[in-house]
Amino acid sequence: TTFVEDSFSNGALCQCGGARDEHASVALGDYFSTAIVNHWDSAQHSSEYPTDAFGELKFAGASKRHSSYLRLSWDTPPSIVYTLMTAHWGLPSPNLVVSVVGGEGRTKVKTWVREVLRQGLVKASQSTGAWIMTAGLREGVGRCVGEAVRDHATAASSMSLNKVVALGIAPWGLVHNRQQLVNPQGSFPAKYYVQNTSRDSCCLDNNYQAFLLVDDGSEGRRGGETGFRAKLEDFISHQRTGSGSIDIPVICMLVSGDTSLVDLSLKTSMPWLVLAGSGGLADFLSDVLENLSSAPAAVQSSGEADSEAGPSVDLKDRLAERFKKHFPTEAEPDKLVERALSIYQNRDLITIYHGEQEGPNDFDTVLLKALVGASKHRASVDDSPYSEELKLAVTWNRVDIAKSELFNGDIQWRYEDLEDSMTDALVNDKPQFVRLFTENGLNILDYLTYGRLESLYYSVADSTLLYQLLQRRLVERLGTAAHVTSSNLPESSSKLLMGDVCQPFYYSALGLGQISHRRRALRLLRGDCMYREKRCLFPWASLFIWAVLQNRSEMAMFFWEMAGESVLSALSGCKMLRELSKLEVQTETELSMKELAQKFENLAHDVFSSCYRSNESRSFTLLIRKSPVWGGTTCLQMGMGADARLFFSHDGVQSLLSQIWWGDMKRNTEVWKLMLTFFCPVLCYTNLISYSDADVQVPLSPMTATIKGEPSSNLFSSYFFNYIQLLIHIPSSFSTGMPYSHRPPKRPFIVSRWRQFWFAPVTSFLGNVLMYFLFLLLFAYVLLVDFAPPPPAGPAITECVLYFWVFTIVCEEIRETFFLGTKTLRQRIRVYIQDVWNKCDLIAVTLFIIGLICRMFDWSYGFGRDVLCVDFMVFTIRLLHIFAIHKELGPKIIIVGKMVKDIFFFLFFLGVWQMAYGVANQALLYSYDPKLDRIFRRVFYRPYLHIFGQIPVEQMDVGKDWDMPCTDNVTLIKSGYEPCRTLHNNWLVVILLVVFLLVTNILLINLLIAMFSNTFSEVQANSDIYWKFQRYNLIVQYHCRPSLAPPFIILSHINLFIKRIIRKVPSIKIHQFVLQLTGKAANRLMTWETIQKEDFLTAQYTIQKSSDSERLKRMSVKVDGVIKHLTESRDFDHRLRALETEMEYCSNALTWIVDTLAQGSTFKPPRPPPTLRVYQSSIEGHIVVPSY
Repeated sequence: TTFVEDSFSNGALCQCGGARDEHASVALGDYFSTAIVNHWDSAQHSSEYPTDAFGELKFAGASKRHSSYLRLSWDTPPSIVYTLMTAHWGLPSPNLVVSVVGGEGRTKVKTWVREVLRQGLVKASQSTGAWIMTAGLREGVGRCVGEAVRDHATAASSMSLNKVVALGIAPWGLVHNRQQLVNPQGSFPAKYYVQNTSRDSCCLDNNYQAFLLVDDGSEGRRGGETGFRAKLEDFISHQRTGSGSIDIPVICMLVSGDTSLVDLSLKTSMPWLVLAGSGGLADFLSDVLENLSSAPAAVQSSGEADSEAGPSVDLKDRLAERFKKHFPTEAEPDKLVERALSIYQNRDLITIYHGEQEGPNDFDTVLLKALVGASKHRASVDDSPYSEELKLAVTWNRVDIAKSELFNGDIQWRYEDLEDSMTDALVNDKPQFVRLFTENGLNILDYLTYGRLESLYYSVADSTLLYQLLQRRLVERLGTAAHVTSSNLPESSSKLLMGDVCQPFYYSALGLGQISHRRRALRLLRGDCMYREKRCLFPWASLFIWAVLQNRSEMAMFFWEMAGESVLSALSGCKMLRELSKLEVQTETELSMKELAQKFENLAHDVFSSCYRSNESRSFTLLIRKSPVWGGTTCLQMGMGADARLFFSHDGVQSLLSQIWWGDMKRNTEVWKLMLTFFCPVLCYTNLISYSDADVQVPLSPMTATIKGEPSSNLFSSYFFNYIQLLIHIPSSFSTGMPYSHRPPKRPFIVSRWRQFWFAPVTSFLGNVLMYFLFLLLFAYVLLVDFAPPPPAGPAITECVLYFWVFTIVCEEIRETFFLGTKTLRQRIRVYIQDVWNKCDLIAVTLFIIGLICRMFDWSYGFGRDVLCVDFMVFTIRLLHIFAIHKELGPKIIIVGKMVKDIFFFLFFLGVWQMAYGVANQALLYSYDPKLDRIFRRVFYRPYLHIFGQIPVEQMDVGKDWDMPCTDNVTLIKSGYEPCRTLHNNWLVVILLVVFLLVTNILLINLLIAMFSNTFSEVQANSDIYWKFQRYNLIVQYHCRPSLAPPFIILSHINLFIKRIIRKVPSIKIHQFVLQLTGKAANRLMTWETIQKEDFLTAQYTIQKSSDSERLKRMSVKVDGVIKHLTESRDFDHRLRALETEMEYCSNALTWIVDTLAQGSTFKPPRPPPTLRVYQSSIEGHIVVPSY
């Protein structure tokens, strides 16, 4: 730094504030020794060097959090500094920057200003994610801001802790103890000591996250950072926010201030917020802008611009008068008045805030209006004047401001104005704004194209589970580890989670419906992608899937409300969330997914309850209707895939299943009547069993009966679930939604009644149960009595019958797996293996085949019989699945299954303790015993028998006599003789036995009992729900089975082969409980379901509205509104004050005219001038009126 002498210091100090000895050079005069340099300038008299103060800052005695700091030159490019703060220091990109100006030094900050900074500024910044710029020193306003940030950081949650960034920009030469920060290599951290923290000083404040220490070469002077701070603010104002929708708004907030701040730079159209009443320059500006602008001279000058000099001179005089009033001791008022005049001419960028009167609660609204006022001043003619305000409201997530200020009915919004904000609200999870936009003119059909839906999936964060699933699916599709750039993201995610329940989504939109080859599909997707301009057919459902996949609860709930097919949509969301929860590794996210899944299941249950109460027959149609939106699935299929037990426990679902289960027979038919008719089929033609009216003709469409006729449930059963007509006479055109106008032929009574009995699922189930018992009896008879030797002596006739019986069972399993349903072969195999009882069937058949093959040979005859004996146990256990339909036994079977899982945990603990005891016991009893079979028996089997009380005391205790001959000869022991017991350590064996029995019989057994009790309590409490959910699978299984049971089922298989393969008759049962509706019938059903959903939501809203919390909230809003109206009375005070000023001016002018005329002699008035009379009033105090 070059020395320039300060004339007031007798040559000891430089004008920069430093001593003469601290300067490397001196700016002297010419050869006459007369100084020609009389003013120190940083640009001319200072030079730059690499910074020697940077890194992290640790305040001694403060918190453990470190602050970042940097010493930089005053002309450092702001782009470099901004990149350093965001990329290297890790500061989050701001949604708002508030630059607090003024209040520096030891200025006393008023109490209400502290509250505005604490309750208003910091709280508003926390809700918007803002940066607060101050000097960062422990003095004045900077200290108040630091304390406010500290208090909010202490009370804030972990998620919002880093939303407010306090940034200090201070002159380097003013910072106290700045030498502690100097380290050319960087300090990580630098220890900074503050002597007295209770008093104001120029020390750095430990409540700030970062410090920029601007060095212009001066020492002890303020204002050296002003130029750099202005450039940094201007640079940040041209950057984009985190969402990328708008430029980062920057606003300067003036608190108090002295005359050095009069040269406020308003050339960059930076908005200013002035705190009126805080003192100093803030009071001067508020006085000028509020009072002077209402004066007649000011109005005239603003209207005539610069055409006449008279009003400008008058305005300048008024400014000078106001300036002298607020700054009476200022030395050079003329220059400052000129600057104040330039500020007045840019008054549109300045907002006056009366914090003492309005309070700090609505400070964020004040900030928004100040920014909007400046944006309106900068906006072009083509832009909507409110679009910038809307973008700011969306960025700050202030839907209340948007409702009260922008969507109050005064503004006609266009689609183009809401499009970008809608995308911003979707990407940044702001469902209230999405709801607001859709209610105010945004057409979702025009908005959501496939290209925009694709962009929404592109916005998924890299760290989320959805992104990983998309990446995995894309790798499988492309076969390479590419990035997620494919255009089939929605299809891949939904297909991956929905599994086999639905057909793939978006295939028709992508044009992949008829494309099966992967290369052709990829070639299509990598082409021009014309589909992106198409409208999404089901926009609300697509957005619902997108929100559910990201676990956005409130957003998903709104899209569910807007989407059609509310029951099926809720079950689909439940399905996806439960599949996602299985893949999620974060416990908190997994729990939130499960909670949201349960919430959707409850919604499906409640909405269907409303539908069932409204119309029972329509609700049945709703359950089996094939959805065009959700890949052709039904509510029952989706509920089964989602494991929606609560939904299946609903009376309406169970009523439908019962009707399917009983077919055309009455539901109150006794079981003994079915058994008797089963063994004597002729009884089905008698009145032993009651049937529904079979003579009722099938309507042209099921919805014709349900929509127009409004029949009862019994009539609906006869209409819709008449199995004779449904399974035999309805052609394939009905299943595809084509109109069917002709009536099926009427069959004779003998045939129809025969089919009514034998085609009911309950008859099929009863026949399978009886025949399965006969199968087990035959199997047991063969094993116990008639198991012949290998060929040629055997097998016997009964054994051959058994083999044929098992063959028919295998044929039925193959039919159910490979020839039922519309899924692919891989899907069918996967679904088959997922079922526990199918695994049991697979094991039983495999063991039977192994046993059958082995028993045919002499060398493996015994092994084959052993395998068949074990296989009999498996077939017998399979019998449990049949009784799952029973209301009492069904839940008990579930309890047993869950207890088996508990046993595995118990066996783990038991195995560890048993091995520990068994090895130690064997080693202590016998010093040498090389026989392995004997070792394993005594290490594992004997301790296991100890648990049940079988303790061979004569073997364990040497004090007891044991008749077993033994030897100590090693050779004899190796040859197989029993070794003798060890005597000297037998006391330890007894102690270990006591401890082993104590742990196993008391501790572990009681632990197992407690686990069983807990499992029983959980299942028993929900036994009805468990049983009803399991009942669906069994009904589906026997609904699809032929009427005859094994081994007679082979006749049904032959009949099906002839019909399906030879005659090409399509199957009706292949579409399990599926009804496809089109046209008016489908529209009526969807409309009816939508009405029921709206009624349900209205009832829920009414219940929520009547709660105590909502009442208190509404009361609070009303009180806030009253307070707001009271504060608005300040505007009337300002108007009255301006009116009084004008009246005073007019009164003075009239008085002057009267006095002038009275002193003149040219005019003689007819009466004396009027005088003033004062009338007292109890309300107004007094009234002054003229009297004549």
